[in-house]
Amino acid sequence: MAAKQKEVTDNLGSGWRDPPVCWHGLERVSLASPRKVTEVIQAEENRRDWIEMNVFLGAKCERRGGTQFGILKVAVASYLQHPGPWSLATPIPLWPRMSGRFVDFHAAASTCSPSRASLLTGRLGLRNGVTHNFAVTSVGGLPLNETTLAEVLQEAGYVTGMIGKWHLGHHSSYHPNFRGFDYYFGIPYSHDMGCLDTPGYNHPPCPACPWTARASRSPERDCYTDVALPLYENLNIVEQPVNLSSLAQKYTEKATQFIQRASTSRRPFLLYVGLAHMHVPLTRIQLSAGPQHRTPYASNLREMDSLVGQIKDKVDRVAKENTFLWFTGDNGPWAQKCELAGSVGPFTGLWQAQQGGSPAKQTTWEGGHRVPAVAYWPGTVPSNVTSTALLSVLDIFPTVVALAGASLPPGRHFDGLDASEVLFGGSQTGHRVLFHPNSGAAGEYGALKTVRLEHYKAFYVTGGAKACNGSTGPEQYHEPPLIFNLEDVAEAVPLEPGSAEYRSVLPKVREALADVLQDIAHDNISKADYTRDPSVTPCCNPHQIACRCQTASQTDISTSRNVGK
Repeated sequence: MAAKQKEVTDNLGSGWRDPPVCWHGLERVSLASPRKVTEVIQAEENRRDWIEMNVFLGAKCERRGGTQFGILKVAVASYLQHPGPWSLATPIPLWPRMSGRFVDFHAAASTCSPSRASLLTGRLGLRNGVTHNFAVTSVGGLPLNETTLAEVLQEAGYVTGMIGKWHLGHHSSYHPNFRGFDYYFGIPYSHDMGCLDTPGYNHPPCPACPWTARASRSPERDCYTDVALPLYENLNIVEQPVNLSSLAQKYTEKATQFIQRASTSRRPFLLYVGLAHMHVPLTRIQLSAGPQHRTPYASNLREMDSLVGQIKDKVDRVAKENTFLWFTGDNGPWAQKCELAGSVGPFTGLWQAQQGGSPAKQTTWEGGHRVPAVAYWPGTVPSNVTSTALLSVLDIFPTVVALAGASLPPGRHFDGLDASEVLFGGSQTGHRVLFHPNSGAAGEYGALKTVRLEHYKAFYVTGGAKACNGSTGPEQYHEPPLIFNLEDVAEAVPLEPGSAEYRSVLPKVREALADVLQDIAHDNISKADYTRDPSVTPCCNPHQIACRCQTASQTDISTSRNVGK
């Protein structure tokens, strides 16, 4: 461990190797004519809510004697647009209208750690071992024998950075600097997993960090009061507790500095930014003057729009034609947080809602895992085009690896596909089958009990997460499964088991599920360490209440040493 830490520290201070000769440039594909949009797509035009945000940026290396290509990945957690008051929350940013939109795009799980693990590995939780969230006291994280996207691109000569929420293990070798990221600036887990001096909006509200005596966590309120939320730069805690009101600006500065320095050094780069703007606690920022903006949610949404806009503007100034942005989400709204959570739009999971509980985050209903996605690459990704191809966050890994001219890690199977042709407008064919793992509302964590087959969806287990009113839905097992035709986007009425349509779909569902389970059984799978130990809690000064430490000037450490001169 000491040797590995020294290696990382040395790399952080010394810059990187000269960029390698790149792969041959992409051939321009002929663009398919936009398809006539469905009712779901029409709904997408009018609904706008954001939950959390993750941003991937990557730049292609310079091809000697040729053009520099960039891959900017933006995995921005779910903005779910819907008709209603939230649609007035903020103007639609211009750049989505300059991009390709994907309206049948899905998170790989409907809660934080599993979704992010799948994004970085291209593998479902039953393969990569991450089936539920890691805790403040978690000893482990994303298993070390899993290869991250950052590690693949780092090996291919990319400068790699991660800014924002990590939530894949913070102790020892699970830290981002040991998982392929040359530079890291952010928080190790969700920002409701530590106290703050100025708590944001939450439901119910949580108290500020204590000053005079240690307090215990309040289980009924799910508030942390014994340890403050830390902010890391590389291996060091530079602020504890985090100043939530200035965090967005810090993220913007670090992201734009990284992009500028990478561009100046002419080195290929990958930058992953994980923002949690629309996750509670929402920042207490000044509310806007307009009546439609006088809510904490709307104000946070506007701030996030501004942050993403600044990152895009920086890319446009330094490498517009050579940079690819992919903007998507990691799960649906957390319904128990009520007006602070956003909306599922038309994906109301009506069958479950009638049983009780929420059909959003932590469930396998569409409101839990269907997320928006926008791809931006001027001159390569057709703009103002809507695709109905069935795609997933799982596809990010193999797609970016393919565009980078790198190779998938050997000795393991992947659940994502290379979606390049869909992104570039040459195809409308995505997945035929997707599997939605249990994410906390019902059933065993990570188990594949919900199957998407073309425009059908089968549930072997159902259950509602905690709703705004405090209710939860009963866990119910279904054999034979409930099957919905997703032309019924609200998932209101399942097919009649005796109908010809049901009898036609059921054997295909059973075959697809049996095939993936057999494949997983013969795959090189991992198991995450979910043991807990209070001694691994991030704490910059254990002698101070709530682990307080000095913050002045500590976050001004330049990223230049990490990108080269």
